[in-house]
Amino acid sequence: MAAALRLAVWTALLVPGGALLLVAAVLWPMNPERYTAIDASGEVLDRSGQTLQAFLSADEQWCFPRALDEISPYLVQATVAVEDKRFFAHHGVDPVAVLRATIQNMGARRVASGASTLTMQVVKQSPPASRSLRAKAREAVEAIRLDARLDKNRILETYLNSAPYGLNLVGCEAASRRYFGRPAKELTIPEAALLAGLPKAPTGLMPLHHARKARTRRDFVLKRMREEGCITEIEYKEALSAPLGAARHEFPMYSPHVGMRLAREAAAGKRVCTTLDLSVQARAEALVRRTLRDYPGEITNAAMLVVDIPTLDVLARVGSGDFFETPHGGQVDACRALRSPGSTLKPFIYALALENDLVYPCETLCDNTLDFGGYSPENFDGGYQGLVSASDALKYSLNIPAITVLERVGVERFHAFLPKIGIDTARKPPDHYGLGLTLGNCEVRLEDMATAYAMLANLGEYRSLRTLLSEPPRPPRRCLSRGACLAIYDMLEQPFPEEFASELVPSGNVATRVCWKTGTSADFRDAWAFAFNQHYLVGVWMGNNDGSPSKWLVGMRAALPLAAAMFRRLPPKETPAWPVPGDDLRTVDVCALTGLPPAQWCPHTRRVTVPREQLVLRRCDVHYPAAASSGGDGGGICERWPGSAMGWNLACVRGPAGPVSSGEAKANAREDTLRILNPSNRAVFIATHETNGDRICLRASIERKSPLHWYLNERYLGESRPGAPLLIDLAPGTHRLTCMTPQGVTDTVDFEVRSPGPDTRVNG
Repeated sequence: MAAALRLAVWTALLVPGGALLLVAAVLWPMNPERYTAIDASGEVLDRSGQTLQAFLSADEQWCFPRALDEISPYLVQATVAVEDKRFFAHHGVDPVAVLRATIQNMGARRVASGASTLTMQVVKQSPPASRSLRAKAREAVEAIRLDARLDKNRILETYLNSAPYGLNLVGCEAASRRYFGRPAKELTIPEAALLAGLPKAPTGLMPLHHARKARTRRDFVLKRMREEGCITEIEYKEALSAPLGAARHEFPMYSPHVGMRLAREAAAGKRVCTTLDLSVQARAEALVRRTLRDYPGEITNAAMLVVDIPTLDVLARVGSGDFFETPHGGQVDACRALRSPGSTLKPFIYALALENDLVYPCETLCDNTLDFGGYSPENFDGGYQGLVSASDALKYSLNIPAITVLERVGVERFHAFLPKIGIDTARKPPDHYGLGLTLGNCEVRLEDMATAYAMLANLGEYRSLRTLLSEPPRPPRRCLSRGACLAIYDMLEQPFPEEFASELVPSGNVATRVCWKTGTSADFRDAWAFAFNQHYLVGVWMGNNDGSPSKWLVGMRAALPLAAAMFRRLPPKETPAWPVPGDDLRTVDVCALTGLPPAQWCPHTRRVTVPREQLVLRRCDVHYPAAASSGGDGGGICERWPGSAMGWNLACVRGPAGPVSSGEAKANAREDTLRILNPSNRAVFIATHETNGDRICLRASIERKSPLHWYLNERYLGESRPGAPLLIDLAPGTHRLTCMTPQGVTDTVDFEVRSPGPDTRVNG
């Protein structure tokens, strides 16, 4: 009340009808947003709120409003000291300043001094604004009204976000970034003093064009700060001797492809929050630029994705080596461009084979010449390794064993599997690609491949990548079993090549285990690398936008070092980097020579781990007793091997009476037609304990076309034939039933048999 009376007295003395105006200031309705609303620039932010990219506001200004606690206290103190030293004491109008200005102006017979407060300057930003007495009176009234409705900090925050600082810069954040290249919260004392002095004459004091005037004004502000006790004498002298330090700095432009995609959402001053991490993004862009400099004229573009595996958040996204300078268009987002994947599809071929019991990680495959008539695939180096395990064949990216595995899986089945893991760009019929899918004769996107590899890293659970924090996490969809993916982890794990010499990992640090896979497209047009564990995934593509080849475009040589350098520079995590197998793997005996579950004639075995759900029905068919072929007394064991790598398979399926089918049968027949119809998956039966009352007939989708072999809990039950079904007696418990064709194609269901209880009800 006392403050209002004081204002009434001063206003009544200085302004005609002042008392009435004061009453109006207190009582009239008012919407403060008229003065606090700011035409802001749109911003794309990283996950912590730091600016990745900004856009001009609707009136072609740069303006980034910030909360008061995001602005340097030095700037706050400097602004109050030079513009309105009694800001926190008056009520929108400073009577002392008004009286001083009146006396000075009357003596000079001109406007020699002003009395505008910071609150009045906030009001002045709203048009119309003029220097007439009536306009000044209106500003004074509006300032009193605004002061009565907003606290001082909010008024000060509004001023600092709306004041002009030269050029097309509105607000201290835009000015700080343009003149000093950093946020307003990081301003030093001399820098804060420079900015605080600019609103008095933004054009005439603009430091890039009028450095001497700007420095004189800065020094005056420093003097006022010292007089008001904001800084010490020592700080004052140090600030006076500091150089002006102002230069033109560009506004942030990280991940411009993401920014351009979100430009519409960031319109009208909105701040769009992404999942990107500014520090990771900046490091990724720097590594890409540095790597491309090593291949001048040979490799002109690269793209990179960094993904947080638990959340599937994209932490960094580099769409091109240089947004403005990349030959044939840096604005083209290479993360979305269609390119040949080379060998990067191989892990998914092996994973699908593991899932369908068509290969074991330890199984011996043949790496030798293949001739399909018009198609004779070779390994990348032109050499052959002979007999290798499936694990080593994938680890070393051998082409011939991978073709063998795809033959077993079937091109149609693998082609149908790709869209399920997010790769939907192989849109031509399966016959168009054939076995060439092994070597990447299709087109894929880097972001789709990264999503698929993230599925492997998450042990078979597929989710799409997330770029916006506002996007809710999508529920996972299982594509592969945990056991199959754990096997792929083991098959792909190895140190980065550079780490054999301990050059990448700093001394004293233990490198986390990592899986990686490279790829090189035909004619050396694309180089790929993917590295992952349970923490992160890094995906890299390198090439030329016009598709021109280069001898340097080799995944191992160009893309992998870039992926490794990025992977090892990601923030460490406290959680395990490697999945814990739990009960998803189990230990089994296999033939020491073939890596297959042993037959009775195998002389030596070893212990290995396989996915728990993988059936061990494919048995070694290499060893047999000497008497079986030579008529001898059976005193020795002989070996039989396929004559070539064509259709390579060392296994056969064995029933109780011996071999049922040869492993030479083609596995690329229509495997997807086999389905167990009875019992259905997850069926529940209630045992009756009546004679023949707990017996069911096993049924499958192709029972009229082929003999079928049935296994219950991996124990051979027998064979069903067209017109001769197989029946089983139900026993209480949970059971796993498997049906297998003579070609080794399987389908499996789980069912449960319960004993009747007192509350059991059976609907008839």
